[in-house]
Formats: sequence, structure tokens, C-alpha cells
Amino acid sequence: MDKLQWLERGNTLSAPTAIWRDYLTMTKPKVVAMLLLTALVGMCLAVPTVPTIEVVILGLAGIGLQSAAAAVFNHVLDRRFDAQMARTYHRPLAKGRIATSKAVLFACVLMVSGFIILWQLNPLTAWLTMASLVGYAVIYTVWLKHATPQNIVIGGLAGAAPPLLGWTAVTGSLNPHALLLVMLVFAWTPPHFWALAIHRRDDYAKAGIPMLPVTHGIAYTKTMVLFYTLLLFAVGLLPWLTAMSGYVYLIGSSVLNLGFIGYAIKLKFFDSTGHAWATFKYSIWHLLTLFVVLLVDHWWLNWGVKY
Repeated sequence: MDKLQWLERGNTLSAPTAIWRDYLTMTKPKVVAMLLLTALVGMCLAVPTVPTIEVVILGLAGIGLQSAAAAVFNHVLDRRFDAQMARTYHRPLAKGRIATSKAVLFACVLMVSGFIILWQLNPLTAWLTMASLVGYAVIYTVWLKHATPQNIVIGGLAGAAPPLLGWTAVTGSLNPHALLLVMLVFAWTPPHFWALAIHRRDDYAKAGIPMLPVTHGIAYTKTMVLFYTLLLFAVGLLPWLTAMSGYVYLIGSSVLNLGFIGYAIKLKFFDSTGHAWATFKYSIWHLLTLFVVLLVDHWWLNWGVKY
């Protein structure tokens, strides 16, 4: 076998793997994993001990499938804009490696499968998850993202829904404490995305997407990042003030939120090359750790020391 034949054979063997990876990439697995963590915490906080394994498996499967469907729809609807941005030009649809019709079919299968699974738990969770999917994939991606620099603020509600969905998956009903979890993610979303938008401002400007750094400038966006981190600190006190959580959460969330404020202060007044990206990365770990702290506090409160 000469070198050319060997290369051709290697390309043939790797093609199915590449297609599989492209489909996985369209589901945004890292984003979905983070959403599922917040949903799992919502499930656990809904009951004094732990939810049943059946509810956890079905709930996470349904929420995960619908979240993945929303991500694929986002790839479909944003494919022309993705092709213009350095961060996204390599995506499967932007590069034409996956046909749009196949991606739409894939998204529909994920969406319907997730809805059916959640319906087995309760209709409320199924419909709320579907509403979240529509909010992100249609209202945000198609309209808000290209209509207003406040797109992240308004559209952030869809991304803030998973802890509420986890809660309703277990209880089948709405609860004010579940809405507090939504408020936490809702307040966290603008500084998280605007830090990224500052880092990728030229990309968004090239694609004609009216992100805040493009329409109002980087200095103003830095001010808004600082404002929302301060707002997040205030919102972060609510679970403790309402006796939903105890001192483990209060201490942990305060440290995390003060750290976010510290990043925002440096971004605003002492910015340096790469700090916007560092702020964005910190925000991811901030949210993940915050929800872990919520869970640890909940189990400590119910199984350990009473505050």
C-alpha cells in the first residue's frame, strides 16, 4: 500500500468519527452539562433528602435532550453569522460539513424525545422546558440577538430556567424558592456573556450583531459588567435571607460573588490584555461552584447541623 492509498484509507476510516463529532458539537455538550448541573441542584433542593433515581434520570434526560435540541437549532439559525466570526467559523453548519436539513431533523428528534420523556414525569415540566427551548432557539436567536443590545439580559431568562425545571420535575409544581434559583442565573448571565462580548467585540461587529460592546462601546460595557456583579451579590443573599439556605451557602456565595466583583473592578479600572477572557472563564467556574455550594448547604442543613 503506497502513501496515497494509506492516506485515503485513513480519511475513509475517520469520516464516521468526524460526522459523529460534528453532531455532538452541535449540541454544545459543555453548555448542556452546566445546565444539567443547575437542574440537578434544583431537583435536590426541592426535597429534604434526595429525589428518587427514576425522577433524576428521566428529568435530566428530558432536560438534556431539549437543551441539546435548542443548541442545534441555534447552530441552524446562526449558521451564516457563525461563518463570519473567528470563534464560530469552524462549526459544522458554518463549514457545510452537515446539511441544514439533517441538522433540523436531528434537532426535532432531540426535542420530541425530550418532551415525551418529561411528559412521563409531569406536563408542567414538559411545557416549561419546551417554552425555554423556544425562548432560546427562536425568540433569542432569531429576534433578540439581532434586535437589541439588551439581548443577553432579556434572552437570559431561557438559560436561567434549568434549576426551575429540575424543581418542577420532582414536585410537579412551582415554588418561590425555585424562582430564586432562576434569579441567580438570570443575574449572572449578563456579566458572563458581556465579558466574552468584550473579548470578541470585533467578531460581533464584523457579523453585524448588536452586542453591547459594539453598540455602546467597551467602556460602557465594563461598567455594566460591574453593575451586574454587584446586583448578583445582592440577589445571592436572597436564598439566605429567605431561610432557603444557611451559613454554608452565605459564606460560599459571598466569597464567589466578591471574587466576581473583583474581576469586574479590574476589568473596569485596571484592565489588561486578556482580562476580559479571564473574567469570562471565572464566571463559568463561579456558577458551577455556586450551585455545588447550594447543594452542600442543603444537605448540611437537612442532615447535619441546624442553623
